[in-house]
Amino acid sequence: MGMPGDASTGLDPALTDADEVARRLGVDPDHGLSSAEAAARLAVHGPNELRSARRTPFWRRALAQVADPLILLLLAAVVVSVVAWLVEGAEGWPIDALVILGIIVLNAVLGLVQESRAERAVAALAVMTQARSSVLRDAELRTVASAELVPGDILVLAEGDQVGADARLIRATSLQVAEAALTGESSAVEKHPGTLGGAVPLGDRRDMVFKGTAVSRGTGRAVVTATGMATEMGAIATMLDRTEAESTPLQVEVGHLGRTLGRIVIVIAIVVMVTVALVQGVRTPAEFVTVLLLGVSLAVAAVPEGLPAILSLVLALGVQRMAKRNAVVKRLSSVETLGSASVICTDKTGTLTTNRMTIQRVVTASGAVDLGGVGYEPVGEATVLGRPLADGPLRVEAQIVLGAGSLANDAQLAEREGAWQIEGDPTEAAFLVAARKLAGTVDEAARYDRIGEVPFSSERKMMSTAHRHEGGALVVLSKGAPDVLLRHCTRIQVGTRVVALDAVRRAHALAEAEALSEEAFRTIAVAYRPAPELEGGEGRADAAGFGEASERDLVYAGVVGIIDPPRPEVRPAVAEARAAGIRVVMITGDHPATATRIARDLGIIGEEGIALPGARLDGMDEHQLRDAVRTVSVFARVAPEHKLRIVDALQAEGLVVAMTGDGVNDAPALKSADIGIAMGIAGTEVTKEAADMVLADDDFATIVHAVREGRSIFDDIRKFLRYLLYSNMGEVLTVFLGVVFAGALGFTAASADGLVLPLLATQILWINLVTDSGPALAMGVDPEVDDVMARPPRGLHDRAIDRGMWIGIGVTGLVIAVITLLTMDVFLPGGIIPGGTDTFDVARTAGFTTLVFAGLVTAFNARSATSSAFRGLFANRWLWGSVLLAVALQVAVVSLPPLQVAFGTAPLDAAHWAVCAGMASVVLWVEELRKLGMRAAARRRADGGAPRVRAA
Repeated sequence: MGMPGDASTGLDPALTDADEVARRLGVDPDHGLSSAEAAARLAVHGPNELRSARRTPFWRRALAQVADPLILLLLAAVVVSVVAWLVEGAEGWPIDALVILGIIVLNAVLGLVQESRAERAVAALAVMTQARSSVLRDAELRTVASAELVPGDILVLAEGDQVGADARLIRATSLQVAEAALTGESSAVEKHPGTLGGAVPLGDRRDMVFKGTAVSRGTGRAVVTATGMATEMGAIATMLDRTEAESTPLQVEVGHLGRTLGRIVIVIAIVVMVTVALVQGVRTPAEFVTVLLLGVSLAVAAVPEGLPAILSLVLALGVQRMAKRNAVVKRLSSVETLGSASVICTDKTGTLTTNRMTIQRVVTASGAVDLGGVGYEPVGEATVLGRPLADGPLRVEAQIVLGAGSLANDAQLAEREGAWQIEGDPTEAAFLVAARKLAGTVDEAARYDRIGEVPFSSERKMMSTAHRHEGGALVVLSKGAPDVLLRHCTRIQVGTRVVALDAVRRAHALAEAEALSEEAFRTIAVAYRPAPELEGGEGRADAAGFGEASERDLVYAGVVGIIDPPRPEVRPAVAEARAAGIRVVMITGDHPATATRIARDLGIIGEEGIALPGARLDGMDEHQLRDAVRTVSVFARVAPEHKLRIVDALQAEGLVVAMTGDGVNDAPALKSADIGIAMGIAGTEVTKEAADMVLADDDFATIVHAVREGRSIFDDIRKFLRYLLYSNMGEVLTVFLGVVFAGALGFTAASADGLVLPLLATQILWINLVTDSGPALAMGVDPEVDDVMARPPRGLHDRAIDRGMWIGIGVTGLVIAVITLLTMDVFLPGGIIPGGTDTFDVARTAGFTTLVFAGLVTAFNARSATSSAFRGLFANRWLWGSVLLAVALQVAVVSLPPLQVAFGTAPLDAAHWAVCAGMASVVLWVEELRKLGMRAAARRRADGGAPRVRAA
């Protein structure tokens, strides 16, 4: 692969010195590209993206709309109808064939529109979840979209980052990169900037990092050599065939439901056709075609073939609503699981708290200094017992603590557009802010240059850096958990002196740290030591000799207390989650006392609740851990493997677990959880990649909002399933019962035709078009009717259509059929209700209209399984709009002569319309009574099953 930016040389960057690579790419590694140059190169090389799959042509998508077996059946019916028309002399127009063909076209157009909207919604989500990279631009560290990387950009890599492009390493400190996604190598690969001696396989190119891999440890800088399809990942992408997206579990279930209904209804259609043939006889080709069209139309109308498109659209629109609430769901399938969450396992820092880490206290051998101010603005007074901090031993010690903490630091603090912003870890940034509050500390720290680093890891709980003072002295600076750091210390700073760290002073230092933790402070200790052994030849510092072995014989400087106050909105969110049957579990690496205090303040545990430390988990087997997770809601001082064990134990208890995380070490637990939730601000790219959902604001309350939205989306899905099946079942039963009881209802005597059918094929297809399109879509975006957070979570494997819904579908379908047939009987002479005087065509038109109106009424019934249709009656303007449009279309079909011919209708007068509307309303009142009974039964169950007896 040639080197981008110098294609004429064809040099391999892995075999070329890093400085030479940078020179050929025209970039200064210490300053990076200018913004203007980066923009120019982006215009030349294009976005740093893999080529997307070729979009399906419009004609293929259009053909897919008619590839459904039921639509093909309709096309066959068109052919049969045309053949029958030709056989009978081809007089006039083949009305039935033309109407059916028109309905097929309308269905295809609706399907294409729905698919296009869903595609746009999913595309918008892809933009929201795009990866980001840290680069040097205009000599400043910036975070940009990885798609904007160009050859010559200087990547700044840190633990947890996803590598945004192929790049040649310039410098690296303990850098390890996970390359399994590219090479299949299971363990992380150590990287170094030294030039390779010859061509080696991809997995052995230790001086290169590649797009799509992840930094698992250490830091580094690299110059981008290839972007987009020119990367090694792009080379693999060109060899991949287009793969079909997997259906979500809900889509699989709905597809299964559609196929099952199709089989059932086809059987019913055959039974209806056979029944007509046996009872009434089929004497002419025209009658045969009529019966065939009736059966085909019945089959098509009864199966909600538009479900997949509506489902995708509803999920996509729902996910976009969630994104507006700062919850970006990466996979539509996750929405289904989100509504089932019964446990939310959450970190403390940045999720339950503000993520504005602030050092408020510095404790050293000579006392404690309090620092005012909060957040990242470096404004605040240093005081001792309420008085300004004076010069003396305490000030010297505090300056050493904050100065060393600022140097052993990978964060950056800068003022941009009047606001102070950080790059990096908020806890490390707190040192930079605090150092600026103590006059003179930053000036002194600026005189040191870093030459080496041993990065922080969750296992070690500390980090160290090596620095050279401008005067030539070398020093090791360390910071970390007090109990861990003190094990590496043998001396302590007292004023300007360094004395031995005896048992008494060690115990006192530990006690001071413990006291800070009990006040809900996060504690970080700081230590240092001169390091003359790092002196290399000719006065140069030997960074190669710096490592974990250098973390010895340290001088303990002191400990800081960092506070990250709880977010004000979290406590009510926790209360809402608990009311919804969702348990909140805090899993944090912080001190148990800190975790307990915050958990109590937020209502996660009561006053008697305590935190279980990670050390206790090490001694537990799987059964003991399962016992623990049933009652413990706060886990502190946990290691990465503990998080995974806790999630697995909760899942073993049959719970659906949502897990939050921000670091690389959280990724295994996030992948194991039913819903992995990454922090959008503090989260690493690896964590975001492993997660199902990303929080744009790192706020716990957003998770609860997302759960509510997920439940609401699932409710909407059940609503439109309920609605479609209500009306479709009504159509099936109307035709079936109308054929079976045609004589008793007076149909046979009133009809002059040889065949007596309660509905024509074209009328059935019209009902399917009018009721299954607009109202069904409107149901998919219906606001909450019932409080979805007032009930326990649904089981992960609960059916979208359960036994209760099937009963409701059967009852409502039967009611719709009965009132439709009785409406026809009202207007006919004879039958069950005598006195009618109209023709069969008028009666059938009235029944047809009643069936349409009843289907539209069920849209309001279907908004809730138990609540009255009058609750929030006008909340969904889309539903009202679609219903009114359907009514207008029905009036047109009945009243306009051309449509009367097409759909076999006859004009109705005011009395007819009034009866149709009144009979259709019966569906509403029957369902209201059924729901009233269900609510009364629920209240009795809530009262313990005892009936309410009035006292005598």
